[in-house]
Amino acid sequence: MLSFLNRWLCTVGLMACSFMVPAGQLTVSAAASLTDAFKEIGRAFEVQHPDTDVRFNFGASDALVQQLAAGAPIDLLATADQDSMDKAAAQKLIEPATRTNFARNTLVAIVPADREVVPQGLPDLERDDITRIALGNPASVPAGRYARDALERGGRWPAIEAKAIYTQNVRQALDYVARAEVDVAFVYATDAAIRKDQVRVAFPLATEVPITYPIAVIAGKSAEARRFLDYVLSPPGQASLAGYGFLPP
Repeated sequence: MLSFLNRWLCTVGLMACSFMVPAGQLTVSAAASLTDAFKEIGRAFEVQHPDTDVRFNFGASDALVQQLAAGAPIDLLATADQDSMDKAAAQKLIEPATRTNFARNTLVAIVPADREVVPQGLPDLERDDITRIALGNPASVPAGRYARDALERGGRWPAIEAKAIYTQNVRQALDYVARAEVDVAFVYATDAAIRKDQVRVAFPLATEVPITYPIAVIAGKSAEARRFLDYVLSPPGQASLAGYGFLPP
């Protein structure tokens, strides 16, 4: 009986260890549009804090909140809209006092770089030669929600919805245009900027609600998470974001 109990305790102990996050590791869940800027910020932060290993989990903001609610071992959350962060706050997943906006963005319509006839505005998207329009799924992707809301406000959503191809995040919409698999996509200006050789901006899309990015420390997490948040807000962190086209908060 004692031997069985010892084996059981060892098994439980090993299982627990497999879910433990190593000491000195900081995991940040961030909106897909932050991929390049946050990787740069992460490298700079590690130089200042050599004992900390920064890991990133990039994806659609709503999906990140769902992962967090399911128990994913995350230290910080950075989303591309306020709605996603509100969902995290409503579930008491974040430390409310740490929530702060750190960047802004704008939305644009893009086309493949070699497209000969470039749409100049929303009415052009109803032309017969434009059959596939990519945007993030509005149910889970902030960029898709911003685009849908702007199209609804302009009375164009029914026509555009018939041509819509929904993507899992904004970077997937960018990839579709870069590979010329769709005619048009709605992405952030910062996304278009990193693929200048493959895509071109057709026109900007005004949003009624400003596109702001909030960040917050996850409830119960360490001081190291707060230090990373402070670095994002610091002049070097803001310079990295600006270098990728993000606007100051």
